Amino acid sequence: MAKNVLIISATPRKGGNSELLAQAFADGAKDAGNEVEMISLRDKNLLFCKGCLACQKTGRCVLKDDAPEITGKMQAADVLVFATPIYYYSVSGQMKTMLDRSNPLYNSDYKFRDVYLLSTAAEDDPETPKPAELVLQGFTDCFPKARVAGTIFAGGVTSPGDIQNHPALKTAYDAGKAV
Repeated sequence: MAKNVLIISATPRKGGNSELLAQAFADGAKDAGNEVEMISLRDKNLLFCKGCLACQKTGRCVLKDDAPEITGKMQAADVLVFATPIYYYSVSGQMKTMLDRSNPLYNSDYKFRDVYLLSTAAEDDPETPKPAELVLQGFTDCFPKARVAGTIFAGGVTSPGDIQNHPALKTAYDAGKAV
């Protein structure tokens, strides 16, 4: 049965390495017959969460920007995939802002069960993505029916396109094909 896969690209660079990693995952998921949508946060107007918690009562955020449309798509997806460059050993600001703004989903009847993290960094140390993985785990822990289904890291990539021929591209494709 085909799944609805939502990929959220949180890189500010068009054609950046994490976006190419996300595209490999998308290609695998599409080749397996799934419905795939990729959203680039760099093209969206996202305001910072005010922490007012009104969304916990109303199911809607009081801020008027692109986040409600994205959280609606997150709620309807079977699989969530976040792709981010690692900045200062954590997720990009764009990704963290989107995670914060997904607060209206907490009390909702969300569909997603599997959550993936795709990350890239100039550092090639396997410990580099660990803080970013903790951020995603913290998000996922708020959704009892969901789990972090996988993480894929491509280290040693700095400039756009450095990821070409990196083994993480095949790993991402295979993971996408397996959803």
